[in-house]
Amino acid sequence: MSRTDVLFHAAARRPSRPHERGVALIIVILVVTFLMAIGIGILSVSGTSSRVAGNIRLQERAFNAAEAGFDNAWRLLNDQATAGGLTDFSGLYRTTFGGAAGLDDPLDANYFRKKTDEEIWDDVVADPTNVLVAPTAMPTDTLTGYLAFLINDEPPGATPNENDALLVCIGRGPQRTYKRLEIILEIQP
Repeated sequence: MSRTDVLFHAAARRPSRPHERGVALIIVILVVTFLMAIGIGILSVSGTSSRVAGNIRLQERAFNAAEAGFDNAWRLLNDQATAGGLTDFSGLYRTTFGGAAGLDDPLDANYFRKKTDEEIWDDVVADPTNVLVAPTAMPTDTLTGYLAFLINDEPPGATPNENDALLVCIGRGPQRTYKRLEIILEIQP
């Protein structure tokens, strides 16, 4: 080996400093980790937003079904009132849940606001007594349906007023999605 070969070979090799060893590798690992975290975050957000949008669509379908239940119940009550067959709500109230009284009593465990819409739906299917509108499928969307019934809105022990009631409409959408509407009705004497 000649002297120029030794100098060339020595010049081509950079002297290593102990504090610079592997710094480039650590920087590359940090950048890749950062980019991977951003990518996972974007995938997570895009997956969550589509699930949320899907749930909102299901809730809208259930709400639309509840509104259809209100429309149907309103039409029935209005037709009866127009024909002179409805002067008050006596005899139309739903008062039982699972065969036991208390659906209209806020102090009872069977009070309708203490029950889920699914529990009430299943109870009405099992016993459609005193229901204005039995569970009915929507004509345009058979995966959704509605029901409607009246609740006596007077607290226990209060003077009965048969001229007002609470109309409860429950809409059921796909994947057992429910929405409830509660509307106060009053018949003017």
